[in-house]
Amino acid sequence: MVRKIAGATRIPVPGGKIIDEYVGRVNSGDDQVSIAHMVAPAGWEEPAQTPEFTEYTLVLHGTVVVEHDEGVTEASEGEAFVSLPGEKIRYTVGPEGAEYIAVCLPAFSPDTVNRDE
Repeated sequence: MVRKIAGATRIPVPGGKIIDEYVGRVNSGDDQVSIAHMVAPAGWEEPAQTPEFTEYTLVLHGTVVVEHDEGVTEASEGEAFVSLPGEKIRYTVGPEGAEYIAVCLPAFSPDTVNRDE
């Protein structure tokens, strides 16, 4: 069955980042996948996390910086990266901020992201 999703739900987060979820637990009730449009201002960062889901990230503008056990990976406009379940990662953005699409399998959940305190 085809379902049209008329728009996103904005999910409030600290630090000025904007998350508009199109598909996922909040907006469409899907728990198998989440698709969200993110806009993170310059200087934005979040605590390290060890998610229980695979995350695919496509950078539309700016740079997303991923710190992980093997080093640091930067993805800029037109590039993408994948993080696997159980990998400890930490996201920040470059000096101009970043706009990107995040796809999580299964869907993102605060209960399975396992953020450091």
